[in-house]
Amino acid sequence: MNITGNTILVTGGGSGIGRALAEALHKAGNQVIISGRRERALDAVTAANPGMKSLVLDIQNAGDITAFARQTVEQFPSLNVVIHNAGIMRSEDLAGGDFLGTAEETIATNLLGPIRLTAALLPHLLKQKHAAVLTVSSGLAFVPLATTPSYSASKAAIHAWSMALREQLKATSVEVIEIAPPYVQTELLGPQQAVDPAAMPLVEFTAEVMALLENAPASGEIIVERCKPLRFAAENGQVAAIFAQLNAQHG
Repeated sequence: MNITGNTILVTGGGSGIGRALAEALHKAGNQVIISGRRERALDAVTAANPGMKSLVLDIQNAGDITAFARQTVEQFPSLNVVIHNAGIMRSEDLAGGDFLGTAEETIATNLLGPIRLTAALLPHLLKQKHAAVLTVSSGLAFVPLATTPSYSASKAAIHAWSMALREQLKATSVEVIEIAPPYVQTELLGPQQAVDPAAMPLVEFTAEVMALLENAPASGEIIVERCKPLRFAAENGQVAAIFAQLNAQHG
């Protein structure tokens, strides 16, 4: 992927990984548009990055996605890259029984959101000389965290969907790239995660991702070193061992 000279939409760009990638790509010479549900958070990011734009989007709302895609293409006809970063991660007590609402919201945000937005934008992207769809899965797509089953499942689905989308679009101008983060210092699970020494510093993660994007592997997967034990657990026969270790640490 050429990491400069693009018009890039980053969902969930108001904080965390989304904001970090948006700012890095903005500095690299791209027109970046961030989206999210919190207008105040988006405004803070664009104020700190002159030239960056923002649009409000409720990624859980199918109708909002359709209208948003139309508005985005109208305002930014050169749009050629979308990064599906918006996501939520919440613990679920399956034995307790009160988890269905969280599960449904997680799937709507993490899985249906990217699928719906891709469906709305793909006709436009296919007309571009060079375009890309970037999904953000997780190391938990390959070895799940038991306390966040729907999140882990949604990211496993994103991985499978990305593989299938890549195969279907291989003869087109649209590249499909999957970014699989490890445990990173963001507030995805709350403020404590942002300062957890066990998590990968966000600055380091972003720098490594940007370096890998410049020479995206043939697999189409961006896997930082800290995520490789999870990503290749099955290939290395380590799923059971890593699952036990992971869930002992975070259980």
